[in-house]
Parts: sequence; structure tokens; C-alpha cells
Amino acid sequence: MPFPFPDVSNAPIADLVSLRGRRAVVTGGAQGLGKAIAARLAEAGADLLLVDLDEEHARTAAEELATRHGVKGLGTRADVSDTAAVAAAADLAVAELGGIDIWVNNAGLFPNAPALDMTDAMWDQVFAVNSRGVFLGSREAARRMSADGKGGVIVNTVSTAGFQVAFPGMAAYVASKHAARGLTKSLAVDLAPLGIRVLGVAPSYVPTEGNIAATREAAEAAAAAGTEIPPVDVMHQSLIGRLGTPDDIARVVLFAASDLALIMTGSTLLADAGETL
Repeated sequence: MPFPFPDVSNAPIADLVSLRGRRAVVTGGAQGLGKAIAARLAEAGADLLLVDLDEEHARTAAEELATRHGVKGLGTRADVSDTAAVAAAADLAVAELGGIDIWVNNAGLFPNAPALDMTDAMWDQVFAVNSRGVFLGSREAARRMSADGKGGVIVNTVSTAGFQVAFPGMAAYVASKHAARGLTKSLAVDLAPLGIRVLGVAPSYVPTEGNIAATREAAEAAAAAGTEIPPVDVMHQSLIGRLGTPDDIARVVLFAASDLALIMTGSTLLADAGETL
């Protein structure tokens, strides 16, 4: 996709939403939100590489989605904060899928600790995954997207924590997600001349394996510190009458990754059921 971006005004809806022939990488793709995102991308026709710390689950999820949707599906292990590992995953996508058209930076950490109790190691780990990981994934994807001259789309999972603080003890997480949101804007400026769009998607809380465990840990940490966090159904005030689901978020990512959103870059789309109003 050479710069400037094409005008697709006359394309039918089916073509605009289709990802047939495109190659997508999803980090944190073995389960939860990442797997839901991968499922919608595969349904739209994209071949997949799922990247996760859990290689076995990444491969199993990729094989399942490939069989269900008739696309190629691969899984591999990578720590998104490790430059060499991210570069190797990007090279694998090029070698096995033929290139990269879509890269979703979804892997993330959600620890909770009062600011006075937060260790340097916890702070550094959160930023290593939630911010550095977004940068490394975006850089390695963009290098390969630009190398074949076709451009592409990078989508970052930002979180409503990139806009607000829901409860105490979130200093590292909130700061890292504000960084990811700012990085989305800056990368959009740098990469537009290469035909690469960069968008963020900011979900509110959705019940995934990781989020459920993180919420439980946050409640335990708050109780140990003599404070309290509100329960999920109170903490997240939904205007649609329910909590979001992983697929609610996955559909927004699909929109961002498809040509339906071709006019958009640098924005972070709030997928929060009105929580941040």
C-alpha cells in the first residue's frame, strides 16, 4: 500500500471488511482477548501467527482457528519485551506466512500495588511489557511492512487506563497505558509515509482468564494494605447494561485492522460501553 493511502470509497462492504490474503500477528494470542481478536481476524480471512509466552497454547489456538476458518495458523513463543525474540517472531511471520500486513500488540500485564509498596522491579516489568513491548512489536512489524512496500496496520491494545484511573494501586499500569496511547500517536506520524496506519483500542474490563486473575490479585493486595477496591460490577459502569466480552473488543480491532478504517490513524478507539464518559 504505497503512500498516499488509496481511496476505497467505491469498494463494497464485503471487500472493505475482508482480510483475505493478509497476514496478521497477534501477541498475547494464546487465550483471552488475544485469541478472540485472532478469531475475528481469521474469520475475515487473515493468516495468523499467535505469539505468547505459552508456546503450546499459542500453537493449539492457532491450529484451532486455522481449521475453523480455512486459513494458515502458527503459534510461537516470545517475550514481547525481548528485542531478539520479537524480531524472531516477525521473521517467522515473513518466512512462513509471506509477510506481515497486520500486527496487534495485545500482550500486557495488569499488576496492582499501592504506590508506596511498589518495587522498582514491578514498575520496570510493567513498562517492559506494556510500553517497551508495544514499541518493539511496532518497530519490527513496520520494518518488515515497509520492506515489501505494501504498508500495513498496527493495532495497540491500550485500555481505558490510558484515559483514567479506575481505583488505587494502578500507578505502573496507568502510566504504561498512557505511554502506549502516546506511542500510538507518535508512531502514526512516523509511519504514515510508509503506508502504515497505527491505531489503539482501549477496552474497559472484560472477563478473560488474565483479567479475572488480575482482579483477584488486586483485591487481595488492597485487602492486605487495609484498603478496598469496588467490585467489578460497580467499578465498571456500563451504559449497555452488561460487561463487555472479549469478542466485543475483537470486533473493534477487526474494524481498525480492515479497510473500513482506512481514513484513521493515530486514534485510540474507546471500547468501554461508555465507562469513561
